[in-house]
Amino acid sequence: MLSKSKSAAVALLAAVFIAGGAAGWGAREGARCDGRGGRGPDAMVDRLSRELSLTPAQRDSVRAIFAGHHAEFEALWADVRPRFDSLKAVVRAEVAAQLSPDQRARYQRLLEDAEHHRRGDSTTAKTEGGRN
Repeated sequence: MLSKSKSAAVALLAAVFIAGGAAGWGAREGARCDGRGGRGPDAMVDRLSRELSLTPAQRDSVRAIFAGHHAEFEALWADVRPRFDSLKAVVRAEVAAQLSPDQRARYQRLLEDAEHHRRGDSTTAKTEGGRN
């Protein structure tokens, strides 16, 4: 059986991964409204159209809704992002402090892999880190 501190560390690690995944999903969905090729309102409308069988009129309305709230999403993220990044750094440092040197190195690679995935990079930290 795990000691109380190890159980707490495992629980914290699981919570960080869950929170990171949820935050990543939220950021990715919000970014879909940013007008960039393949990730703007059209991409989200296309997905909703496929999943919900939207009519052409519904597609136009949904696209207008995303476009109309774009500035609000951007302003909200600009306010929240510094706090989010600060908390993320604190949690990562606290988790890293619980790990052995080898685990810390592997944890860092996991974080790098997640960052590459979030950015949508075609190359991953796996190839950069020399792992197979």
